[in-house]
Amino acid sequence: MIPVPNPIPEPAGFDRDCRLPGNAWLAANPTSRPKSFPAHWIKFEAELEAGFACRCGWWAMRIQSGTVDHFLSKNKAANRHLVYEWTNYRHAAPTLNSSKKELDDQVLDPFEVQPGWFEVLLPSMQLVRTATVPVHLQAKADFTIKRLKLIDGPKVRRNRQRWYEDHKLRGLHIILLEDYAPLVAAAVEKWQRDHPGTPLP
Repeated sequence: MIPVPNPIPEPAGFDRDCRLPGNAWLAANPTSRPKSFPAHWIKFEAELEAGFACRCGWWAMRIQSGTVDHFLSKNKAANRHLVYEWTNYRHAAPTLNSSKKELDDQVLDPFEVQPGWFEVLLPSMQLVRTATVPVHLQAKADFTIKRLKLIDGPKVRRNRQRWYEDHKLRGLHIILLEDYAPLVAAAVEKWQRDHPGTPLP
């Protein structure tokens, strides 16, 4: 996880095309189940993706196909007033969204993460929490990376490995790696500082 700009500006037309019709539908259907909610937010997937630099908010890597995650789950009745609120949306990999489910603020919000809180280790591609995470958030951070399979989940590790190999073996420039997979780029740069003149592992 890496810092994400907050707030991400609300897109033009969001109130007209998402918030207002969505809330009107909820008011007219007070006992409706979440699966029946009109997915007006889909109209603004591109703007959300751009706000996250095309990276999953938790994987901190560029993904080809992301989804709109309701940070405070739309499946909980207490959160119905947030179903059509721009500030409740996060860009996420579909598999991560499935893992997160209704954890809500039990997990770290990408918007609250600060620089240096997490790092990727070479060559294992494991994600670890650093000591820079504030003490009062360390347990939450540990729960987040374990529950969301960010430490060494097969899919997230494969993606890290792929970006790493694109740099190491295929010549992907470090500037692009910093954009596509910032934590992998930081791991490469740390290795090069700590092992000058030594090839990447």
